[in-house]
Amino acid sequence: MTHPTIPTPFHRLLRAETRKLFDTRSGKIMTAVLIALTLASIVGRGLTSGPRLDVLATTAGIGYGTLLPVLGILSVTGEWSHRTVLTTFALEPRRRRVLLAKCLPPLITAVVASLFAVLVAVPVTAVVADVQDVPAVWDADPLALLGWAVTGVLVVAQGLALGMLLLNAPAAIVICLAAPVLWSAVGRSGPTGSFLAEWFDLGATTGPLMDGALTGGDATRLAVSVLLCIVLPMAAGVLRVVRKEVR
Repeated sequence: MTHPTIPTPFHRLLRAETRKLFDTRSGKIMTAVLIALTLASIVGRGLTSGPRLDVLATTAGIGYGTLLPVLGILSVTGEWSHRTVLTTFALEPRRRRVLLAKCLPPLITAVVASLFAVLVAVPVTAVVADVQDVPAVWDADPLALLGWAVTGVLVVAQGLALGMLLLNAPAAIVICLAAPVLWSAVGRSGPTGSFLAEWFDLGATTGPLMDGALTGGDATRLAVSVLLCIVLPMAAGVLRVVRKEVR
């Protein structure tokens, strides 16, 4: 008598993929570097720029914009590199559920990282104000902080989409890190390049979002860049993984 296969609960998949992301040597190193970089950048910025909460909190975004997408790329490419994906898909044949479980931990990490940066910035602001004997500036635009956090999530989603499309960590990381430089060159190449960068460069279209001053036109440009940089490659990547023969 054939017994029906009991589906793996999604929470178990999510727990397993979260453990895979942070239990690996690269994941542990990346997490340690993120924490150290956050602390160092906020403290360093506080000593040089003064006790301003909004400035100190968003300073961590410099490192986040580079390292968090790499963490996302590693989460969706790691098993293909180590050839353990066959075991994963054998235990859970519904590949879309596996992909969702792989994508959620890096996205949640981006949110947690933003909260961590704010929590670090608050005491640093107070200490710097006391050390420098100047008043602390606690005014922070909630919309700007929210936009900054959302931008972090979008940047990680871009890394996930690229990693899933290529299924090759080195290639995806190189393209992800080189993209801002290439878009900057495109934007300075003339009117056409400036127009393309204005509409398709995620780094440019998220600027108003991080400033907390997103207008209707800004939202349209942001939506177009998200479609090009995240939605389309993610959809193509999911289709590729679902149909890819695993050996």
